[in-house]
Amino acid sequence: MHNTIQEIIDTKLLPLFYNDNYDICKNNIIACYNAEVKVFEFTNRGKYALEHFAKLKNEFSISHPDLRLGVGTIYTVDDAKAFVDLAADFIVQPVCVSEVAEYCLQSNIPWIPGTMTLNEIYNAHQMGAELIKVFPATTLGVSYIKNIKGPLPQVNLMVTGGVEAEVEEIKEWLNAGVKVCGLGSQLFTNSNEDVTKKLSQILKAI
Repeated sequence: MHNTIQEIIDTKLLPLFYNDNYDICKNNIIACYNAEVKVFEFTNRGKYALEHFAKLKNEFSISHPDLRLGVGTIYTVDDAKAFVDLAADFIVQPVCVSEVAEYCLQSNIPWIPGTMTLNEIYNAHQMGAELIKVFPATTLGVSYIKNIKGPLPQVNLMVTGGVEAEVEEIKEWLNAGVKVCGLGSQLFTNSNEDVTKKLSQILKAI
């Protein structure tokens, strides 16, 4: 297993965020890092995404060299290459694209595809995905994950989409067989100090 994927699985949480304001992006990442969450998905969802990512990687390579900063919302090989050229540590997709899988695996870039159905999860696993995103989590529910793990106990699953940054909910997902919970807007609703405190509480509890 790729070291970065193992680190994400060991952390059990993957924060994800984008904002047009660079300082907000930077401060949210630092807030997570201060809680010992050293993996982060910067989502490619705005006009400044590439510009911000380049600046973040440059700054953090000096100030936080052990931070693993990946990029999400990647659809095409060109998208992936653009961020890999800026030293993205991993690629996350909302969908599962075979060309992106091939590019990432050949380039030794950790690849986390997005899936929903049993067939999609199986195909992503067959393509070589070591961690597979299931989306949207809250629509599908915990029981869905339990059912998926029946025929596919060997797959490592990450859920995203509406997952609350609350201890009991995170525990429920993990107990269902999920390896990682992706935390988006539900996490970044308060101050940076609150984000750090919330993540620290969750990590301690799990």
